[in-house]
Amino acid sequence: MKFSEFQVGEIIEAGPYRLEEEELRRFAEAYDPQWFHVDPAKAAHGPYGGLIASGWQTCAIAMRLAVDNILAGSESFGSPGVAYIKWPNPVRPGDSLTLKAEPTEIRRSQSQPHLGIMRWRWRLFNQVGQEVLESEATSLFDLSPRLETSQQ
Repeated sequence: MKFSEFQVGEIIEAGPYRLEEEELRRFAEAYDPQWFHVDPAKAAHGPYGGLIASGWQTCAIAMRLAVDNILAGSESFGSPGVAYIKWPNPVRPGDSLTLKAEPTEIRRSQSQPHLGIMRWRWRLFNQVGQEVLESEATSLFDLSPRLETSQQ
């Protein structure tokens, strides 16, 4: 979506993304190798009753859904950060995740008019409607005019 297409309050859905156990464990082994992410036998007797995905993988899945389905083809060029991240419920192997993104503020920078700024709330849900991620992010958009060259 282009910056001009976003509207405050609209809900943009993307997904689902199905997370298989192999992918969950591969990510955890590389980036968050805690026992409840990588050891199925030990995790079965832990507080979650089985393996759960790293919260960071949950964020990465939300990012993938946003890039592929919302930001692809846009003027987006990065983010200065997120206000918060919450993981209210765990993500488990086999879960199908759907992103619901809601712009909460859309504006042009006063000091840099070519800069579009959007704050938006991301919520990720599993297949039974449980929220597994909530975050508020800021995205930046390059709105400077482009010079077009013609091929002759």
